[in-house]
Amino acid sequence: MTDQKAAPLKVLVYSDDVNTRQQVILALGRRPHPDLPEVEYVEVATEPVVIQNMDAGGIDLAILDGEAVPAGGMGIAKQLKDEIYDCPPILVLTGRPQDDWLATWSRAEAAVPHPLDPLALAEAVTGLLRRQSPARSS
Repeated sequence: MTDQKAAPLKVLVYSDDVNTRQQVILALGRRPHPDLPEVEYVEVATEPVVIQNMDAGGIDLAILDGEAVPAGGMGIAKQLKDEIYDCPPILVLTGRPQDDWLATWSRAEAAVPHPLDPLALAEAVTGLLRRQSPARSS
């Protein structure tokens, strides 16, 4: 088992609200699933820093708050998908389940509504990270 030495997965968590970022990180923990390596979080509060981090590379998954202001996560997701070749997967946090169509418009691979359900969030994140690194899930 060589997974013990696997490099951590980098997950960017964007929200203008520190409480939302902390809810995501606490819900997922250091290891959202035993099959995956540990997760290292990059907390971001503003759109320019999201763009800077995503442009720099090395992010395995971005979780963007669709309710963030002044720049919502769905608009940022669409911009990232339009501008970054081979963009990592994106999960958006929607205001309510009825907003899933907006997540589809943003080209995000997954959406989880507020209030956050830790199990639904972990399941969505695990699925996206496994797709990102298929060798780790075999």
